[in-house]
Amino acid sequence: MTTTADAIQTIARRVDEHLRAFVDDVGVGELGLPANLADAVRYALLGGGKRIRPVLAWGACEAVGGPGEASLPAGAAVELIHAFSLAHDDLPALDDDDLRRGKPTLHRHTSEPMAILAGDQMLTLAFGAIGQADPSIRAVLVEELVAATTAMIVGQTMDMALDTPPGDADLARLEAIHARKTGGLIRAACRMGAIAGGANAAQLNAVTEYADAIGLQFQVVDDVLDATSTTEKLGKAAGKDADAGKITYPGLLGIERSRELARELADRARAALSGFGPEAELLRAVSIQLTARTS
Repeated sequence: MTTTADAIQTIARRVDEHLRAFVDDVGVGELGLPANLADAVRYALLGGGKRIRPVLAWGACEAVGGPGEASLPAGAAVELIHAFSLAHDDLPALDDDDLRRGKPTLHRHTSEPMAILAGDQMLTLAFGAIGQADPSIRAVLVEELVAATTAMIVGQTMDMALDTPPGDADLARLEAIHARKTGGLIRAACRMGAIAGGANAAQLNAVTEYADAIGLQFQVVDDVLDATSTTEKLGKAAGKDADAGKITYPGLLGIERSRELARELADRARAALSGFGPEAELLRAVSIQLTARTS
C-alpha cells in the first residue's frame, strides 16, 4: 500500500528528474554553461535535500484541482532560488559553513568565486524555469518569485542584524525575520503551485494561510533541531545559530514551548485547509511530517 511518505518521496524524485533535465537541456544545452559552472550548479542543486518547497507546490496544485505535474516549473524555480540562497549563505562572508546536507559546502567543494557564480547562475535559471510554465500564468509566477526572493534576502539582512543595531531580540522581530527568510519561499511555492493548478481567489487565500503557518512551523522546528540535535543527524553544523548570537525560538521561548508552538502552527495550517477535501491530503501530511522531523 502506498503511504503519504512514499508519495512525497516519489514526488521528490520526480522533481529531481525535472531539475536535472532542466540544467542539462537548458543550462548546458541552450545556454552553453561551461562544464565547471554546470558541475557546481549540479552539486549545489542535486546533492540531496528534502525538496519540501516543490513538494508543497505539487500539493497545492493538487489541492485546487490541478494535476501535480503542472507545478513542476514553479517548484523548480523555487528550488533553484533556495539552492542559490544556500550556496551564498554558506560563504565565509555570511554564515561561514563548511557542511551542507552531510557534504562539504559548495565553496569548500569548489572555491568561493565558483560558489558565488554558481549561486548567481541558479538565481538566473530560476526565471528560465518559469519559462516552461503555461504562458498564461508566467507573468504572475514571475511576480510571486520576485516577491519571495526579495523577502528571503530582506529576512537574511534582518537575521544578520544588518538592518538595525543588534539587541532588538523579541518574538515579534523573530517572526518578522522568518516570515521572510524562511517563509517567503514556502509561501511562494504554495501560491505558485496553486496558481499553476488554476486556483480561484478563495482557494489561493486558503493556501496562502496554510503556507504562512507552515513557513513559521518549519523554522521553529529547525531552531529546535539546531539546539538539540547533532551535526551527524542534521548534515550541517548543529548549535551554530546560538554560537553566532542569533535570536532563535528556543533562545526566546525555551525548547518545550517552541515544540508546542510548532504543533500549534501545524494545527493552524491544517485548519486553513478545512474547505478542501482529500485532494489536499498531501499538504496536510507535510504539516505533520514537519513537526515530527529529526533532520
